[in-house]
Amino acid sequence: MNKFISALQSVFAAFFGVQSEDKRQADFKEHSLRTIIVIALVLFSLFVAAIYFTVSLVLNT
Repeated sequence: MNKFISALQSVFAAFFGVQSEDKRQADFKEHSLRTIIVIALVLFSLFVAAIYFTVSLVLNT
């Protein structure tokens, strides 16, 4: 579970562009690429869904 939280933090940092190069390299040594890609895809999908539902809510009122 601790590795998952660490991978999640790394993906969030990458999304916001605040991750250092040293941390990025350490993350790829510690976590598998598959785990990082899956977390990134899930978070991106949730982000797109949140924007879609927010826009639909605003346009329907």
